[in-house]
Amino acid sequence: MPDAIVGRATAPVPGLAARAARTGSSPVRDILALTARPEVISFAGGLPAPELFDTEGLAAAFQHVLAEDPLRALQYSTSEGSPALRAAVAARTTARGLATDADDLLVTTGSQQGLTLLATALLEPGDVVLVEDPCYLAALQIFSFAGARVVPVPTDDEGLDPVALDEITARERPKLLYVVPTFQNPTGRTLSAERRAAVAEVAARRGLWIAEDDPYGELRFEGEPVPWVASFPGAEDRTALLGSFSKVMAPGLRLGSLRAPAALRRACVIAKQAADLHTSTVDQAAAARYLAVADLDAHLGRVRDAYRQRRNALVDGLAAALPEDSRWNRPAGGMFVWATLPEGYDATALLPEVVRHDVAYVPGAPFFAGPPDPTAVRLSFVTHSPEEIREGLDRLRKALDGAGRQHG
Repeated sequence: MPDAIVGRATAPVPGLAARAARTGSSPVRDILALTARPEVISFAGGLPAPELFDTEGLAAAFQHVLAEDPLRALQYSTSEGSPALRAAVAARTTARGLATDADDLLVTTGSQQGLTLLATALLEPGDVVLVEDPCYLAALQIFSFAGARVVPVPTDDEGLDPVALDEITARERPKLLYVVPTFQNPTGRTLSAERRAAVAEVAARRGLWIAEDDPYGELRFEGEPVPWVASFPGAEDRTALLGSFSKVMAPGLRLGSLRAPAALRRACVIAKQAADLHTSTVDQAAAARYLAVADLDAHLGRVRDAYRQRRNALVDGLAAALPEDSRWNRPAGGMFVWATLPEGYDATALLPEVVRHDVAYVPGAPFFAGPPDPTAVRLSFVTHSPEEIREGLDRLRKALDGAGRQHG
């Protein structure tokens, strides 16, 4: 060892970036780790029911691409994504009312990556991002990492308030609005066509981008579909539409899509090249094969029927499970019910006692970008059968009967 460093103290390792220090772990992921025991009936995670995956159809798709064109399926690919998969997504998007070409799309490693790419391409540290309050948790993480200043927009039982959006936009001069207008996570609410038109008008008049996240739109159980915000006048040239295969095919594929105006899409392609070069070639090839030969709409019909029964089991059982004067909604699709306990209850403080009864929910407080509502609870109804849901609600009732009263 050189004499110059003998006996000298070792310098400390440099610290983490500020963005890593200020961005916390997802409370939902932390709760899922606590409730991983098989005996727990969990209403916490937004996990699609695995028994409803089309495992045979997906296995056949993988077997086909690996047998027929393995060298291509296992090779590097383009950053934009598989032409066949983009064409299939474009056709489905067009069929749902938004004319789309394959070249309008970028394939992403889940829609989560799509939002990360948008943040990378659009946001400078200190830029203002508007979000619904409450908001999807991972979006708050992404914007925190980007160094953005997140400003909440008030919501009511019908979703985001367009009048408040206009006032806040005039005051805060944001660059981006992030919205999940259909069966929102965490509330399950759906924004009406009238409010979507108003959001588009505000964005056009005030000059801001819209990130429209639609992971749940094809999980509608009742009522008529509402057009995407991207289709309303004023929003066409300023909306990035995020799509996902996680809820309609399988989350393990980690496949999503980003539809955006050309200049923004090109910037996102460059950001993707820096992130992962491209999304898994073999997964894209299998998904394209599946869409070409399987009947995804028929599969989704079976999924929707099952989820409708599970929603009914949850919503119809909440009156007996939750304390008197609690409130909850009845979403027309998606994966989540939003409930509020009576004033004085603290859903976060009650969770340990609830978990001891082998049942779980997600407290609503972490979803708020503004002052949280401690009484709020998010309940997912898709993972368990109606029978398991009823048993879980019975456990929840017993847990809340004793522990919750002292908070009333």
